[in-house]
Amino acid sequence: MISQEQIQQFVRQAHRVGDAGLTICSSGNLSWRVGDVALVSGTGSWVPTLREDQVSVCRVSDGEVLNGVRPSMESVFHLGVMRERPDVNVVLHFQSPYATQIACSEVRPASYNVTAEVPLHVGRVIPEIPFLCPGSPELAEAVISALKTRNSIQLLQHGQVVCGTDFDDVFQRAMFFEMACRICVKADMKPRVFSEEEVDALELRFLGHTTR
Repeated sequence: MISQEQIQQFVRQAHRVGDAGLTICSSGNLSWRVGDVALVSGTGSWVPTLREDQVSVCRVSDGEVLNGVRPSMESVFHLGVMRERPDVNVVLHFQSPYATQIACSEVRPASYNVTAEVPLHVGRVIPEIPFLCPGSPELAEAVISALKTRNSIQLLQHGQVVCGTDFDDVFQRAMFFEMACRICVKADMKPRVFSEEEVDALELRFLGHTTR
């Protein structure tokens, strides 16, 4: 059902996430839909140094583990997002430095739309979810609900989740998310952001429609 080559590809992508500084040690988790199943980083594993024997294979429809490797405790929302979104094949939960600084700050920017890449690749609106215990049903439900219509979210005092069609889509989304947050922090949370009309114009030019 899952080939050794696919497991190796998943591990390489996990290391790519770690090499980019999007996760450290045991923070974060990654999943990849392959047909009716999903590869998920195992519970307690470190994404930056994920091993092949730490990759869990789960059935997307009901979360049943098929290879005996226990998945991340956040696998509930990974699989839930995939069930709700047929277009989503990869989900990444990460904790990059600047994005997490904002997630843990009392003062946060009203908008992250500081460069064209943000509304076009990260999302014109990035919902915030109040702190809910990691691994809890409440957190899973909130993440699944928020990602029904968006591709990126902030988990306050926790981290970030992005989803997309493939590994490159998700990696780019996470990297531009972190770039936007770095700009916001460097600008003391008062960056110059695009107006709604400017974002409309960007979306119409590059997407052919607006996402208001």
